[in-house]
Amino acid sequence: MIYLDYQATTPLAPEAREAMLPWLGGPETTGFANPHSPHRPGRAAAAAVEVARAQVAALLPPGGRVIFTSGATEAINLAILGSGARKLAVSAIEHAAVLDTAQALDSGLAVLPVDTEGLVHVDVALPNDTGLVAVMQVNNEIGTVQPVERLAARTHAAGALFLCDAVQGAGKITPPADADLIAISAHKLYGPKGIGALWVRDGLDLAPLIRGGGQEQGLRSGTLSPMLCAGFGAAAALAKARMDEDAAHVALLWECARTILSRWTLNGSATRRWHGNLNLRLPGLDVARLMSELRDVAFSAGSACASGSGRPSHVLRALGLSDRDAKSSIRLGFGRYSELREVEDACARIEAAAAAQGV
Repeated sequence: MIYLDYQATTPLAPEAREAMLPWLGGPETTGFANPHSPHRPGRAAAAAVEVARAQVAALLPPGGRVIFTSGATEAINLAILGSGARKLAVSAIEHAAVLDTAQALDSGLAVLPVDTEGLVHVDVALPNDTGLVAVMQVNNEIGTVQPVERLAARTHAAGALFLCDAVQGAGKITPPADADLIAISAHKLYGPKGIGALWVRDGLDLAPLIRGGGQEQGLRSGTLSPMLCAGFGAAAALAKARMDEDAAHVALLWECARTILSRWTLNGSATRRWHGNLNLRLPGLDVARLMSELRDVAFSAGSACASGSGRPSHVLRALGLSDRDAKSSIRLGFGRYSELREVEDACARIEAAAAAQGV
């Protein structure tokens, strides 16, 4: 199997797995201890959590605190619902975790348009009473990198808070320096599933989303998993150390894939993007047939979170694509553990299968 779906999830880094093992626990060890218990094993577990918190925080801007959550979806819900904002503005290409949460809170939600490259204009108009603006750093479907620092400045000038979904950018590119709230997820940066984090700017108070024990600085009650925290922390530390190396590797893979699939049209910006994401379209392509014929190549027909819905991607439609063009698009994702020969092989086979359809 050739895995080209890194936007959906990434392989667990060996270093992260090794960091997790001591905290998996069993009757012959004390690694299973509750990190909120006052005894010695509990304090050891708590110390492991705090080491991980510092490792994750090192990926994010200074001047904020890290709250561990079950994932980015919970982090986004905590940010939006906990902020107290009642009038919201979000970009048209946000992840469903932002769009659905914002729509549930604000029936008059302002949706900020994007241009044909998937970029929000830095001078975008915001309603006068907007309390929170959400724009993601790197789009999960098309890889477009938003000018989040300038958008944050625009938001602050309007007197609102700025939330950034940095799930696809964390550990890969410089974090959004001027955000008030940043959501990230471990399993998108070679860590374990089931854990994420919300970075909260110093001085900003949130209302808790989950109550019951007061853990995580009173914002997220529930017993933390030292195992998941340790894996997240190790993955974050590794991503920080390898950021330039990883970026150079995916840039090489991108060039290879674009050369082989040169007749396909790129969806999203060609310049302002993360090169581990390649979203392409070929008019008339039957994507379902393509995926059926290439069952040993794992790639996506769109966002993994919306797969199987049968609906055209809201991201591609926001770029101005017709439903027909949106449905003739595929997404290839590669990263740290992708090999050049695998990408070459997969792209050659995708091109051959598409040509066999007569498109």
